[in-house]
Amino acid sequence: MIEQILKNARCASRSLLRADRNAWLRAIESALRDATGAILAANAVDVTRAQALATAAPLLDRLTLNSTRWEAILASIDDVIALPDPLGRVLQERTHANGMRMRKLSVPFGVIGMIYESRPNVTVDAAVLGLKAGSAMVLRGSSSALSSNRAIVTALRLGIAQAGGDPNAVQLVDSDDRADVTAMLNARGEIDLLIPRGGAKLIAHVVENARVPVIETGTGVCHLYVHASADLEQALALLLNGKVQRPGVCNSLETLLVDQAIAPDFLPKAGDALTLAGVEIRADAEARKWLPNATPAQPADFGREFLDLIVAVRVVANLDQALAHIQAHSTQHSEVIAARDAVAIERFCTEVDAACVYANASSRFSDGFEFGLGAEIGISTQKMHARGPMGLAEIVTSKYVIDGSGQVR
Repeated sequence: MIEQILKNARCASRSLLRADRNAWLRAIESALRDATGAILAANAVDVTRAQALATAAPLLDRLTLNSTRWEAILASIDDVIALPDPLGRVLQERTHANGMRMRKLSVPFGVIGMIYESRPNVTVDAAVLGLKAGSAMVLRGSSSALSSNRAIVTALRLGIAQAGGDPNAVQLVDSDDRADVTAMLNARGEIDLLIPRGGAKLIAHVVENARVPVIETGTGVCHLYVHASADLEQALALLLNGKVQRPGVCNSLETLLVDQAIAPDFLPKAGDALTLAGVEIRADAEARKWLPNATPAQPADFGREFLDLIVAVRVVANLDQALAHIQAHSTQHSEVIAARDAVAIERFCTEVDAACVYANASSRFSDGFEFGLGAEIGISTQKMHARGPMGLAEIVTSKYVIDGSGQVR
């Protein structure tokens, strides 16, 4: 099955070069809107199945669609339509000494594969961004969202067909057979770029076994460091927003670091607020002096992506120790400092090695929509080609076009 899907995708990718891709996206939005009832009903089937399997609440949250979330997904399509065309941009240009005109142009990858877990919104985001970027999309979601993904992709393909396009520009690997994942990882020459999006085990499996080019989207062990100079009320707001708003996503906070000088003032307030919000606190011995109800933290708790209402807490002596801790435990996703000291902020932003570094703002803003990308296809924690939230610019490549008049070398 996967071999035919990839052949169909390659054929469809060529038709995208001539397509009015925004017209496709407008037709897709209309088809998705018309299918709202069927899609939400299919999602309810997935959610009911997940509840029967006692799926953790944060994972259920990632799986669940409701009318508000669905409207936001549809609105994001308008945002992508409004973005400039990412193709055909002149990235570099020069004239050779012999008169040749040499241009580096942005072009599509061709066929992009996505392997992802749980979140059915990714199905829409990936398809819309991929099509706008001129690439055919081969989507392999998780079994937990299979009913949702089937309904969504049916509507996506209908919209493309209604716009006069080849519906094979978006295809779902409609199976929970892991052999299909293996086939995608080994599809050299068929898949031009593969993007995994999900938990640490999925991403590690793809990165370690893929024979096709991969952009590594990372897990989010995100830290908030509260410096001695911080506005403590502001720091508390950053902590609660980062940890509590949506704990099951990759840009939520997992670790709190607090300067020793302010621990007696900040930690009791933070502990009360976190407990009231239902957060389990796992603290080191120094932090437990001011968090008497906290569970003793184990070494593995620092550097762990909980994706739940759990936070690890450590008291640090100063900025140097905070930087050393983050260097040792960060997954290079998003890191935050709360501080009023400009020198401390500058050092933190300069020395922390992460895709997104925040000074006095929540890690929850690490999101393609918030970054003005319309939507995102993932958040890259690698350093080659793309880093941070990935939108259209990160899913195109380039080629050189040279115009001559008979020059020879």
